[in-house]
Amino acid sequence: MSNVYALRQYGDDPLRHHFIDHEGRAAFTIGEIDRTPNPLIRIAREAAWSQQHPNIMGPDNAYLYLGPESSSGYVVYGGNRTHIAMNFFLRPGKREGSLSRYFRCQNGKDYKWKIGSHRMECLDGRTTLATWEVSSPDQEHYATLIIKNNTGMALVTEILTSLTLNRMALALGW
Repeated sequence: MSNVYALRQYGDDPLRHHFIDHEGRAAFTIGEIDRTPNPLIRIAREAAWSQQHPNIMGPDNAYLYLGPESSSGYVVYGGNRTHIAMNFFLRPGKREGSLSRYFRCQNGKDYKWKIGSHRMECLDGRTTLATWEVSSPDQEHYATLIIKNNTGMALVTEILTSLTLNRMALALGW
């Protein structure tokens, strides 16, 4: 079994896109499911894909409740009743001017995204769990997400949630 998993991202809109694995299976779908009164975005892990990876843990879905005029709002995992403010969920880097963002998974550990417009890297201390990178113009997909090792796969929904929030924050100017 490989310790590196690649997901191709189709669509460049941070609020609407999907990820497909190397065998053509839908892995995640990100899209708006409501707009009353503010946008509600669902990050859905597809069951057929996740059944191929028994080490995946955590929620099947994350819901991003945006505030008025698409300002930051809060995150809810699955059917959980806990609302996590987006400003807390993605905390700024420790140094002034840092482009890094920290997030806490449901396991209580903090993880870090090194942020760039065309490449982002998710770290657990010094270990890279995932990288996201925009594809070259000759590719049919917009970007590729590489999830490294079983730790990254165990947290894949939380990694996708934090990646989506980082991309939304860049696009919406939070």
